[in-house]
Amino acid sequence: MATTMGVKLDDETCARLKSLGALKRRSAHWLMREAIGEYLDKEELAEVRNREADEAWEAYQRTGEFITNEAMTAWFDTWGTSEEPPAPETECRG
Repeated sequence: MATTMGVKLDDETCARLKSLGALKRRSAHWLMREAIGEYLDKEELAEVRNREADEAWEAYQRTGEFITNEAMTAWFDTWGTSEEPPAPETECRG
């Protein structure tokens, strides 16, 4: 099901949409729908990452467990090679 929503655009933005639509052989409506979809995807992913970062920080504060940047970088450098070891072990703050 689709719902119609209105958006007020200034004249310059409207002209840009129409111009780009003509170049791409797409309607202004299609361009707006695509732009809104991409924006929502990006912002929703950012919110998930923010939540995961908050959860990781809370876990670190609770347990003190961490993996050093050096250990992670060394592990990442082996990805896709025959020498890829298991993930690094966590350490605990002293």
